[in-house]
Amino acid sequence: MFGSSPTPSFVDSVQLGPSPPTTELCDQHMGPVDCVDDAGITIMEPGLLRDFGGRIRFHGQAMTVKCYESNVLISQLLDSPGHGRVLVVDGGGSRRCALLGDRLAGLAAKNGWAGVIVHGCVRDTAALGEIEVGIKALAPCPLKSSKRDPGLKAVRVVIGGALVRPGDWVYADEDGVLVSREALPY
Repeated sequence: MFGSSPTPSFVDSVQLGPSPPTTELCDQHMGPVDCVDDAGITIMEPGLLRDFGGRIRFHGQAMTVKCYESNVLISQLLDSPGHGRVLVVDGGGSRRCALLGDRLAGLAAKNGWAGVIVHGCVRDTAALGEIEVGIKALAPCPLKSSKRDPGLKAVRVVIGGALVRPGDWVYADEDGVLVSREALPY
């Protein structure tokens, strides 16, 4: 298995119910805009990512990948147990090819990943919307990726101004993506 297992508190939060709305988390933990820097929570650049998966609201501990126009490592990770985690992929913002399609999204759903966030493109978008997993990405692109340099796993990545480390907590919905070092009580 890749990376560390999620903390027990995550398993408890999954059993308690659905993912909390990001707006509610901001209201409870961040306050008004002039208090944001003190909260320890980062918001990914608004409007950067679009929803493609069958689940719009999702959360979990982050597993990270840094790769460029190659989805070898993404495939390996999604083919392993997700334990409710969110795979955060820094694809360098490339719009030349897709890093995720229906086959990999199906693996993510089957193996218990809560979601996948891709700083890059996805394909098979009609099918992605039918798969019960959260997927956020820059845009669709019909061209598949290469299988060359697999990239790096369990590294720090920055997407939309937000630093994401393995084990950070990611909360995503139609209003945005939040990243926190700790689980946010709701």
